[in-house]
Amino acid sequence: MAFKLSPGDAAGFKVLFSMAIMYGLMALLVYSIVHMQFITPLGIDAPLDRFSEGRALQHLRVLSQDIGGRQEGTPGLKEAAQYIKGQLEVLKERAGSNIRIEIEETVVDGSFNMMFLGYSISLGYRNHTNIVMRISSVKSKDTDPSVLLNAHFDSPLGSPGAGDCGSCVASMLEMARLTVDSGWVPSHPIIFLFNGAEELFLLGAHGFMKTHRWSNSIGAFINIEASGTGGLDLVCQSGPGSWPSLVYAQSAVYPMAHSAAQDVFPVIPGDTDYRIFAEDYGDIPGLDIIFLLGGYYYHTSYDTMERLLPGSIQARGENLFSITRAFANSSKLRNAHERESLKAAANETKDERAVFFDYLSWFMIFYSRKAAAVLHMIPIAIFFLMPFLLVSSNIGLSTWFSTFCDFLKGLLFHALGVVLAIVVPIVFAILRLMFSNHAMSWFAYPYLAFMMFIPCSLVGLLIPRVVWRSVPLTHDVSGLQTSKEGLSADARFWGVFGFYALLTSAYLATGLSGGFLTFSLSVSMLASWISFHLAMKLFDHQSLRSAMFYVLPLIPCLVYSIYFGGFLAQFLIEKMGMMGSVPPPYGYFIPDIIVAAVIGLVTNWSVGPLLPICGRWLAKSSILKFLLQLSVLALSLSSQFFPYTIAAPKRVVFQHTFLTADASQVVDSSYDFSVVDSNSLSFLFKHAPEVAKELNIGSELSLKATMDSPRQTWMALFPVSFLFSGSLKFPAKSDDILKRYSSFPHLSAYKPHTLYDGGSRRVHLEFYLGSLEEVWVAVLNITGPLSSWSLANNVLPAPESLDGGPPSYICRLSGASHENWTFWLEASSSEEIRVEVAVIDQYMVDASKQLKGLFPTWVDVTAYSSFMSSYVF
Repeated sequence: MAFKLSPGDAAGFKVLFSMAIMYGLMALLVYSIVHMQFITPLGIDAPLDRFSEGRALQHLRVLSQDIGGRQEGTPGLKEAAQYIKGQLEVLKERAGSNIRIEIEETVVDGSFNMMFLGYSISLGYRNHTNIVMRISSVKSKDTDPSVLLNAHFDSPLGSPGAGDCGSCVASMLEMARLTVDSGWVPSHPIIFLFNGAEELFLLGAHGFMKTHRWSNSIGAFINIEASGTGGLDLVCQSGPGSWPSLVYAQSAVYPMAHSAAQDVFPVIPGDTDYRIFAEDYGDIPGLDIIFLLGGYYYHTSYDTMERLLPGSIQARGENLFSITRAFANSSKLRNAHERESLKAAANETKDERAVFFDYLSWFMIFYSRKAAAVLHMIPIAIFFLMPFLLVSSNIGLSTWFSTFCDFLKGLLFHALGVVLAIVVPIVFAILRLMFSNHAMSWFAYPYLAFMMFIPCSLVGLLIPRVVWRSVPLTHDVSGLQTSKEGLSADARFWGVFGFYALLTSAYLATGLSGGFLTFSLSVSMLASWISFHLAMKLFDHQSLRSAMFYVLPLIPCLVYSIYFGGFLAQFLIEKMGMMGSVPPPYGYFIPDIIVAAVIGLVTNWSVGPLLPICGRWLAKSSILKFLLQLSVLALSLSSQFFPYTIAAPKRVVFQHTFLTADASQVVDSSYDFSVVDSNSLSFLFKHAPEVAKELNIGSELSLKATMDSPRQTWMALFPVSFLFSGSLKFPAKSDDILKRYSSFPHLSAYKPHTLYDGGSRRVHLEFYLGSLEEVWVAVLNITGPLSSWSLANNVLPAPESLDGGPPSYICRLSGASHENWTFWLEASSSEEIRVEVAVIDQYMVDASKQLKGLFPTWVDVTAYSSFMSSYVF
C-alpha cells in the first residue's frame, strides 16, 4: 500500500525539512567558529611583530613534554620555573635601551581563610615560587599604575597540564617576546606574573598580592586560565565595575565574551586567581579569560599538546596584546592608592556590571546597566501597548481588554510549551535510563544528546499549538476589520513576544546580565512581524512565501541562539564527567536530566520565535508522531553506544591509603576508589575485568560485600571529596612503602602546654612530614573547643560538620622545606583536641602502579598515596 500524505501534512513536512536544512547550515557555521576553524595560526617563522602560535607551542612542548608534570612537590615544578626565568632573561638581554625590564624570582609564604566549593577552609603555605617580569619605560616609577597579566605554571595531580595551564604560560611568554620585539614602549608598566601555586587553591596569586612591592601599583589585570584545551577564550568574569569589559569590547581582535557567563560561573565547581585580584585581596578591575572547550581532558593525563585546538592560542595571543595595549593606554588606569582616593567620588558602583555579548566572535555589543534598564523594558511596554494600536479607538476599552486577554492566552500557551519542551525530554531521558544499564550514553558523542532530545523538545513546544485550535478567542471578532484567523495569529505572535519580553524584564529585575538574549529575540521578532505583514500585501498570510519573509529577519538572531545555546550544551556535556556523583538511586538520573533540560531550553529559544507563524504547518499529528519516532529511534540507538572513549575518558580517583602511627608504623593499608559521575564503580569494574580480577571482585554480589570507603578516608582532597559518592575500599599490602620510606608524617607537642586563667590552654605543635619525597598537600582536621590558633592571622575559619560529626576546623598546608611546621592551637577548656592528619604523596609503590596500569584506556586514573594518622592533645 502506498503511503500518501494530505496536502496539509505534505506542507508541514516541507516546512519541517526546510527548517532542518536551515538549522543544519547554521549549526555548521557555529561549529566552525567555536572550534576556531576560521583562525589561521602563525608558524615559528612569522614576523617578529606578530604573535605566533607556533612559537608559543615551542614553549608548551618544553613545559608539558620535556619537563612533564609540574605538580607541587615534584622536580618538574622547579624546572618549569627555571625555564620561564631563563626565557625572560633572554628577552631582557636583547631589549632596546628605551625600555626597562626587571625580573624577579620570589618565594612566597602566607596563611589565610577562604570559602571554596561552599566550604570554609584555612590555607597555610611556604616556599612557593613566583616568576615576575616588569616591562616599563626607563622613566617609570614603582608606583606608576600598571597592567598585570597572570597565569600559573603548576599543574594538577596526574596531569601534564598542557591546556591547564601550560598553554597560558606559553601564551604569556610569546606575549612578552612580542612586547619586546615589536618596539612598543608601554605608557604604563606591564607586569607578567607566572605563579607557581594556583592548583593548591590560588596560593601564588595570594602570595604576590600580600608580599610583592608591585602589587599596589596594579591598575588592571588579565587572568589567563584554561578549563579545557582551546576553543572560545571566553571572558567568564569581569569587574569590579564595567570598565574592564568596555576595554575588552573596544579592543579585542576576536571578541569572545558575554555578560551571562558571570551569572553561570558561580555554579561551576572551582575558582580562579581572578577572585584574589578582583574580590578578596585587591579590588582591582580585571578580566578572567578562560579556554572552555576540551573539558574532557581538563585535570586528566590526556591534557596534552595533541589535544589543543589549532588556532586557539593564536586568537588568544592577538586578543591579549591588543587588550593589554588598551589597558596600558587608558586614562582610567589607577594604582591602589588612587582608586581608594577616588572611590567616594566614583559614579559607578562596584557591583554595576554592563551588558555585553559578542556576535560569533566577529564584533561585540556593549551597553551600560543604565542603558539596559531602559532598553530591556521597551519590549514589555510594547506588549502592553499593542492591544491599543491593533484596535481602532471607537471600539472601546472592552475590546482592548479582550485583545489583551488573547495576548495573555498566547503568552501562557507559549510558556506551557516551554515547560513541556523541557519536561518531555526529561521524561524520555528517565525512560531510557530505566531500560539501560548505564547513564550518560551521550557523553563521548554529544550529537547523540541533540538527536535524542531536540525532536521530543519540539513535540513539547508544539503541543500547546495543537490545543490552541480548540480554545476560543476572548471576544467576538464580528465588529473588527480582521478575520478570526488573523486575530488568532496576532494573539499567538504577541503571546510569544510577550513571553520573551517578560523574561527580559525578569532578568533586569533580578540583577542578572543575561537578558540580552531574550531582548534580541524580542527585537528580531518585531522586525519579522513587520516583514510578514508587508509580505501579506503580496501573498496570502497562509502562504509559505509569507512565512519565508517572517523567517528571514530572524536568521541573524537564530544563528546567535545556536551559537550561545550550542556552546552551552557542549560545555555542559563535557563537564558532566567531573561535576560529582550523587548517591543512588537519584544520582544515576541527574546528568541525563540536566542535559535533557538544557537542550530543551536551548531548543526553545532557537525555535520558539518561529512558531507563531510556522507553527500552523508544524502542529500536525503526523509531524508530532514523526518527531516522537525520531526520538525513540535516537534513544534506542544511544543505548548501543558506550559512554566513554579515550577522547572522552571516565575519571577515577585511586587513593592508596596508609594508616600510620608513631611516625614509623603502618597500621593498615587499603586501595580506595571513587568516581565523579553517575556511572558507579560497579559499572567501572564490570567493564574493566582485569582490574576486577586483581581486586578479587568475582561478581556483583562480591562487590556489594566490599567495604564502603567513608568520606573521612578522602580528607586529603577536602573539599573536593564532597563530589564523591559510592566510594569503595579494598585491602592492600604495606610492605613496599616500608622499604621506600623510613618515617611517615607525625604531629607532636614540641613544648609543654601553656595554661591560662579560666581553664583555657595553648597547645604548641610540630608537624613533621617524615621522609616523604613528593608531598602535594597536607590536610589537618581539628575538632574540639578551639578558640584561636596561630594560622591565618589568628582567625579561625567557620567550622564545618563533616558527615554529621562534631564541628571541625580544616587546614591545608603546602610547600616543601627542611624545617617542620610549627603552630599553636588554643582551647577554651581542658576538653581534648583531636587532630586528624592526611598527607598526599605522589609516589606510588609498584603494586599500585601495576593496578593503575590495568585500567582500560577509556579511564583516566588520578592516583596518589595518602598517609593518615590521628592525635589527641
